[in-house]
Amino acid sequence: MKTLKQLLEGRPRAPVSVSPDDSVFTALELMAKHDIGAVLAMHDGQLVGIFSERDYARKVILLGRSSKEIKVREIMTEKVLYARPEQTTDQAMALMTEKHIRHLPVLDSSQRVIGMVSIGDLVKETISEQAFLIKQLEQYIAS
Repeated sequence: MKTLKQLLEGRPRAPVSVSPDDSVFTALELMAKHDIGAVLAMHDGQLVGIFSERDYARKVILLGRSSKEIKVREIMTEKVLYARPEQTTDQAMALMTEKHIRHLPVLDSSQRVIGMVSIGDLVKETISEQAFLIKQLEQYIAS
């Protein structure tokens, strides 16, 4: 079973982030450009929040507000749940399932963001691990 550090090592880039003072529209443009469902809100290199499609749907659209006029800081989730690099993919998936979240930043011991995983990333990794185990079992049975 992989740790989050191992899972993130295969990633070519840092997580996409915005300033809390950016407009929601700017955050949405970045999310569309990178085909992602959430961005981190960073201020002076520190994680101060997370903004997701869910935040947009529930706090902008349903309230009839304009994404060009509202700032990320007004609707971002400030109490950000996060994981540590040494945690396993199963541990991260359990946390995300329990808390009903789809994106999880990974912070090192200095509280520096080293990556972000989505529930999709974890499901894909779980399927890959299971396929590997099935193949090993098939080879064992055949020999």
